[in-house]
Amino acid sequence: MTYRVALFACFALICGCVIAAVAADDAPAAANVEKPPIVTAKEWGSKPQPIPDSRKHTPKYITIHHAGVIVKSTTDPATFVKNMQGWGQRDKNWPDLPYHFLIAPDGRIFEGRDLTYEGETNTKYPLKDQVQVELMGDFTKQRMTPRQLESLVKLTAWLCAEYKIDPILMGGHNERAPRQTSCPGTDLFRYIEDGQLTKWVAAIIAGKPADVKERPALPEGPTIYVGDPEGDPRRETTKS
Repeated sequence: MTYRVALFACFALICGCVIAAVAADDAPAAANVEKPPIVTAKEWGSKPQPIPDSRKHTPKYITIHHAGVIVKSTTDPATFVKNMQGWGQRDKNWPDLPYHFLIAPDGRIFEGRDLTYEGETNTKYPLKDQVQVELMGDFTKQRMTPRQLESLVKLTAWLCAEYKIDPILMGGHNERAPRQTSCPGTDLFRYIEDGQLTKWVAAIIAGKPADVKERPALPEGPTIYVGDPEGDPRRETTKS
């Protein structure tokens, strides 16, 4: 178990909501953080099903995911979001998208499930009070784009300021559900694991500049960005 996993377990499982509330109260006063542009659920044509009141929650943590599937250069983000919603409703009996926000390769942020309600997961961990943020792509096989990284920082900074969430309470899906998943993938998780994402977000909340820069590709890869035609799966051809 990593230090970050142990830290979250302490907050969420041992100390519970009391510690989370204290952390929020003790967080430094936030600057006026601008809400980034978001493609609303209405704009992309969302068709959610009713969610019971028993699943209402109050955002206190942020969990970061990747889609875990290859996103091709020809993939339309709005169609991707619609298909995910339909798949969840059809195959998983989920009333809506599992995520509250989804970030496309071009940096656009799509509104997912209403933040009033907790999300969904294929793993086992407490969903209540978690804001679920997903980036499109498989970051074990694709690199997230610089625009995705920039949008992730802007979105999480706004969420932390708006809901008084201490940036240290952000984490990867693999930290929330240890030994169950590699999500959000190596190319993204490194920014979470070493605290760089937390530092950028904390700087923005404090009204300071955040010099958001992507890092070089990991030695073991991936090396090709999500949405790059070079990364599209190739069809095998046979000689006649």
